Amino acid sequence: MVDGHKQATEVGSPQGGVISPLIANIYLDAFDQEMKKRGHRIVRYADDILILCRSRAGAENALKQAKKILEVELKLEVNSRKTHIADSNEGVKFLGVEIGSRYTRIEPKKLAGFKSKLKQMTKRNGGKPLSEVIKAVNPILRGFSQYFRIANANREFEKIASWLRRRLRSVQLKLWKTPQRLHRRLKQMGYKPPFKSIKMNSWRNSLIPLANYALPNKWFDSSGLVNLGHVKTGYVFSAKLS
Repeated sequence: MVDGHKQATEVGSPQGGVISPLIANIYLDAFDQEMKKRGHRIVRYADDILILCRSRAGAENALKQAKKILEVELKLEVNSRKTHIADSNEGVKFLGVEIGSRYTRIEPKKLAGFKSKLKQMTKRNGGKPLSEVIKAVNPILRGFSQYFRIANANREFEKIASWLRRRLRSVQLKLWKTPQRLHRRLKQMGYKPPFKSIKMNSWRNSLIPLANYALPNKWFDSSGLVNLGHVKTGYVFSAKLS
């Protein structure tokens, strides 16, 4: 769109278009083959490229060769702001994961963005039944966990799973509205009164024992909530990358 009017694209593909990664994979296959022919180990996803070397001198040489292939032979422009040499002792950031010599972990900004998205979807004033909220967040949980399970993220996944269950308990307390509804639930589960009366729309009260008794972890599992704490994560690199 140019000034509100459609204009035919004569060169390239739209930035962010759904076909862009496919086109990149086709066009950059020549780059892959040429780098492989020269003995370089590379990892590439669409136009994001990681070249693995054993020394800084090797990395500088590989970068020089890569730029020549991309800019001279393939007529592409290398993003100088994003292109750099990094050492695995300090962590190499690639596609949202920080790769170290002996570990991988999720970049903090990716974790923060993920939690922010879940927070928006689990607001206490949403008014939706808890079953609908769980159904809505499950694809997000499944996609995030499957993408980032390569990282050493057991602890982070468990922390997010616990935090999310607390948010969902808070949603249900708000939906029940009155302490009597909570007490009725506890009686149905076999707990004996008297029960303490609590403020149902309080975030703090979503952590008290009564809320956990009414909605235990196993209840969320039986309700189909994707449990990040059950996702097996981690891959140990045996070689140092520079």
